[in-house]
Amino acid sequence: MKHSSSARTSGNSPGPMNSPPGGLVSLAVAAPVAGYFTYLVPERLRGRLQCGQLVEVPFGRGRRRALVVQFVERAPAGLQLKPVARLLEQRPVLSRPLLETLRWAAGYYLVPPGEMFFAALPPLVRNREAPAGGPRQQVATLLPEAAARASQLLRAPLQARLVSLLAGRGGSLPVSELARLAGSGVRAALRSLEKKEMVRLDSRRRERQPRPASMPPALPVERLTADQQRALGDLRAALSERKQETVLLQGVTGSGKTEVYLGAMELVLARGDGAILMVPEISLTPQLESRVRARFGALVAVLHSALSPGERADEWRRLFSGQARVALGARSAVFAPLERVGLIVVDEEHDSSYKQSERLPYNGRDLAMVRARQEGALVVLGTATPSLEAYHRARSGKSGWLVLGGRVGQKALPRVEIIDLKKDLADPLERQHTLSAPLAQALAETLDRGQQAILFLNRRGYASFSLCKDCGRAVHCSDCSVALVHHRRDNRLRCHYCGREIEPPAACPACGSARMRLFGLGTEKCEEEVRRRFPGARVLRMDADSVARRGAHAELLGCFARGEADVLVGTQMVTKGHDIPGVTLVGVVLADLGLNLPDFRAAERTFQQLVQVAGRAGRGDNPGRVLVQTFLPDHPAISLAANNRLEEFQQWELARRRRLGYPPLGRLLLVRVSHPDARAGRALAGKLAGQLRRLGRGRLEVLGPSPSPLARIRNRYRFQVLVKSPTVSPLQEVSARVRERLPGDGAAKILFDVDPFDML
Repeated sequence: MKHSSSARTSGNSPGPMNSPPGGLVSLAVAAPVAGYFTYLVPERLRGRLQCGQLVEVPFGRGRRRALVVQFVERAPAGLQLKPVARLLEQRPVLSRPLLETLRWAAGYYLVPPGEMFFAALPPLVRNREAPAGGPRQQVATLLPEAAARASQLLRAPLQARLVSLLAGRGGSLPVSELARLAGSGVRAALRSLEKKEMVRLDSRRRERQPRPASMPPALPVERLTADQQRALGDLRAALSERKQETVLLQGVTGSGKTEVYLGAMELVLARGDGAILMVPEISLTPQLESRVRARFGALVAVLHSALSPGERADEWRRLFSGQARVALGARSAVFAPLERVGLIVVDEEHDSSYKQSERLPYNGRDLAMVRARQEGALVVLGTATPSLEAYHRARSGKSGWLVLGGRVGQKALPRVEIIDLKKDLADPLERQHTLSAPLAQALAETLDRGQQAILFLNRRGYASFSLCKDCGRAVHCSDCSVALVHHRRDNRLRCHYCGREIEPPAACPACGSARMRLFGLGTEKCEEEVRRRFPGARVLRMDADSVARRGAHAELLGCFARGEADVLVGTQMVTKGHDIPGVTLVGVVLADLGLNLPDFRAAERTFQQLVQVAGRAGRGDNPGRVLVQTFLPDHPAISLAANNRLEEFQQWELARRRRLGYPPLGRLLLVRVSHPDARAGRALAGKLAGQLRRLGRGRLEVLGPSPSPLARIRNRYRFQVLVKSPTVSPLQEVSARVRERLPGDGAAKILFDVDPFDML
């Protein structure tokens, strides 16, 4: 699409941000197009525009919202520019440091600036459905002595009812609430009461309550261990000197990293700055939120995608206005609209959930470090199992490194035992079981003692696939190249990628045989076996199916934490962040699942998951025990995790990555192409690979194109090209040139994923 009314700046940078204001402005327009656009500043807006403000501009045949990025002195010659249409927000909705962070992100991740910039705003503010000042509502307030004059309303029963309602509800209620309680005619009756000087009607800002109506009581500060004191002392020194640096806080599970976070946040708030605390998944937020609110109360605002659009806008607005100065949330919390940020904490920094793989493939952990650099803030990366990137950076002296060596209260780490399923399943009686004999016995003993257990199986559903025993074919999704997973609860075969579901066929779709059988296992099957073998046990299941309803995460975890259930069966949701003292047993049902994925991080993720889930056991007064079922007991990711030999695993994995040129000892770019036509998609991927080879000759190693491991999703054929380089600069330079030459195939979707995490 060409625009004669605006000039697009080539590349991803509009120039320095400290240029003096003038008659031209560079904008990031809310449109999926590369580059920045130059517009005229009309006379009525001269002196009023600032960087970070939200405006509306003519774009194409309509109008689009845009963000002011930079004032410029000249535009490309030969174009007749159009003026900015109107200013939508008086105050900048993006601070200077956040604006610069987003500009860096747009260039680094090779995404349209407008999409990157507007991702930092909640949907209602982004779409201008709710102004940054907030939505408003009409409120009725009972005036003094109005209740005593209610006897005058004998001939107006609705008015009398409204006076009674207001008197009984504290004297003030939103008109919408009165209408719900009293029915039709309320607004006319209130206007009559206003004329009689019994009620005052006014407009007030409306705020939703995504957080608990009553704040949890403030908890006493825990007595710090020697390791915690040293770590907090080092962070205090860095904060007092206002050092902009990154610190890896490595601590075994249960070592008290959260208390160190909270102590550092207190120091930052005391000097008037704000803090951001990031967690990898929403499922971790409820428990941590309660603890953070107990310490900081109403200063805390929560940002994550499980909130309704209105709640997200309200929480964003509380941070934007300065009412809240602590932002707690998942990946997008890195964009919190705090005016001054002194500290950013990235909890469980190793978690792949910080990397978004669709549309805007940014990494929240890495952007936290970029924003901290812009803010002059301190970044703390906390984890028991550092990512190889964080470990390598700390080991090479590029970041600080603090270690919490033991658990709080001198509690011992749980004892870990490996169960070799090859030997266990040699017994024909055990082959049909999800739980091996040793794990079943350990679970029985745990239940007899009145203690709790967690069973981890990183696969949901009941059975992995439905297979014909005659022709050997599984039932596949018609739109995706994956087998349909059987879900016992509603007896359906379901695709976990597109959501398609069917009834299990009575006969094989391929050969017509009636010998269809279910194979494999998932959390539903594990839950069923626990219930069958332990009829008196109270069992909960935590996976994407059981917590699909809003608020289900918090309800389920709260139930288990209160001791209202004995066994929690779940996917990776149960592996991290949960501190439940009653849990003394953790069983890993099948540790090998992730090792067979075509992903160079497969071993690292398996090691991290095993160490993390093992850490859920033994956090109370009773010692913990962990049983790991596996077909590969000698694999380093399993054997070293069982013995908590983190350093040895990191060195083994680094040596392997060095041989292959993979991160953190090399840089990657994954170019994904999807197309409804397989031949066209393959040809397009081949053309992109050829351009990358030609432009990057001698500097880049280009692998592919090849079909993606998941070759078809939602009836779109997927291909990928993997590009390797010792440094990121050649990747950036060559990719930017290739993007400028992208063919105009409207049916194709092309994504350049810098530093990819999802290789499927």
